[in-house]
Amino acid sequence: MDRPYTILSCAMSVDGRIDDTGPERLRLSNPADFAEIDELRAGCDAILVGAGTLRADDPRLLVRSPVLRERRREQGRTEHLLKAVITRSGEIDPNARLFSTGDAGAVVYSGGEGAETAARLLADLPDTHPPAEVVDAGDPPTAEAVLADLAGRGVSRLLVEGGGHIHTLFLTSGLVDELRLAVAPFFVGEEDAPRFVVPGVYPHGPSHPMRLVETRALGDVVVLRYRLGDER
Repeated sequence: MDRPYTILSCAMSVDGRIDDTGPERLRLSNPADFAEIDELRAGCDAILVGAGTLRADDPRLLVRSPVLRERRREQGRTEHLLKAVITRSGEIDPNARLFSTGDAGAVVYSGGEGAETAARLLADLPDTHPPAEVVDAGDPPTAEAVLADLAGRGVSRLLVEGGGHIHTLFLTSGLVDELRLAVAPFFVGEEDAPRFVVPGVYPHGPSHPMRLVETRALGDVVVLRYRLGDER
């Protein structure tokens, strides 16, 4: 399958949690790691999250650094990345900042009634917003369909930023090329706190482990980078 080189990035606690159960977003990283993620974003063509992340965090998914945005302009690219969202239900907030910011537009992947719901909710976006499109990627949406559509849009590098169900969808599909984990120096310790992944059948189990290619410390945060597939 012709598909983008796919990088999955996640910050988590030592006990594998990507947030706590409090009302505010838990800070799992530090400025040095945020700067690296910004550079990672700037080197990609598209960025993808799930609807749960959209509801919980209302992210803009932008390249923050003016220097990196200028570099993208000099390369003949948009300042920001194409934004992609996966939603099974199609219940997305058209007022989310993701749809009103950036200059590359957004694609919402859903299927069946979910695609119809998403199209209805996005139908009245202001003309001043970047374009947003709904694509049927199966019911439920599959990573294969999403990646094939992104490849057709000229996306050669995709950054996947969560949450846990999206991490699981891509990792169990065997379609992730690189995994970047930033591990915060603490435990969350809450049973109901969201996890990095949920149970599933993963190609990279004990008999077929990932290949660790880099370990670094950014202050007290540890960055682990794994290769999951053949060099592309």
